[in-house]
Amino acid sequence: MAAVFAELLFDLVRSLAGQWLRQAAVAVCAWLDTKVHGRAARLVVGGLLGLAAYFLIPVFAGLLGF
Repeated sequence: MAAVFAELLFDLVRSLAGQWLRQAAVAVCAWLDTKVHGRAARLVVGGLLGLAAYFLIPVFAGLLGF
């Protein structure tokens, strides 16, 4: 019974952490959208964010157990 409860609790924490990370990413992107002006600058910033996400998403997914 304890193992079932622990598994349910772990799933709850994992889903809340994933949801919190998505909300934080959306908030940061919305803030950054107002700060960057110009098409070339947006392309550079978007490329850097994409490159960072390419490496960081698997790390966070591994830490959260996805």
